Amino acid sequence: MKIGVFDSGVGGFTVVRELLRLIPQVPIVYFGDTARAPYGTKSRRTLVEFAMEDARFLMEHGAGMIVIACHSAASTATDELKRCLDIPIFDVVSPSIEQACNLTKNKRIGLMGTRATVSSGIYAEKIPKKLPGARLFQQPCPLLVPLVEEGWLKGRETRMIVKKYLRPLKNQQIDTLILGCTHYPLLKDVIREKAGKRIKIVDPSLEVARQVAEEINRKKALQGSDQLVQEIPHRFFVSDLTPHTEDIVASFLGMRVRLERI
Repeated sequence: MKIGVFDSGVGGFTVVRELLRLIPQVPIVYFGDTARAPYGTKSRRTLVEFAMEDARFLMEHGAGMIVIACHSAASTATDELKRCLDIPIFDVVSPSIEQACNLTKNKRIGLMGTRATVSSGIYAEKIPKKLPGARLFQQPCPLLVPLVEEGWLKGRETRMIVKKYLRPLKNQQIDTLILGCTHYPLLKDVIREKAGKRIKIVDPSLEVARQVAEEINRKKALQGSDQLVQEIPHRFFVSDLTPHTEDIVASFLGMRVRLERI
């Protein structure tokens, strides 16, 4: 079985990195819609349309399950994909909510995300249902994705912007922070520094990868064989490709991989 992963750009490679670490023997097919990125500025209707196209592309290339590695798409299109597609659908939102609710002690949870993720209201809707009495404080961070895409991961400007985005969340005395975009784990060191030791950070890439790995291992145990594992190379597709894209992906994964433009 192939795991299909899609994102608006290359941020989803943070999910790929965790999948390769947890279940390296399972083939991955990835699609980064770099030509139409970012998704965070798009309307709900457009996001659902793009997500459906992305998922069907991955299925055409053999994906037997889909990971929506884009928070903007996950927060708006997950239910539609589950309704229309007859394969398991995983998203970065659900496991992040579960982990945040498990970690918080004072029930004050912060979210950094794109405008589309914040305006979707999905975190504000689901967190109180998961943890009655919990309060969510949200901060749109539209500048962070471009900074990551440009490779500005530790510069002075990046640190200043992260600090500014975090200030209103820290003022609300949050004790848990969800990184509501798969690009943000690349800034985790800076975010952790500016957030302080008291605030626990939820990494969506790690949480969804754990969920997928558990499902793969469960199916292997039920079937009593390794037929879910195939000697098939990973494939990584993007809708636009530049040397800079290759450099950023290499920094995400810690190695160079072949990117195919479609």
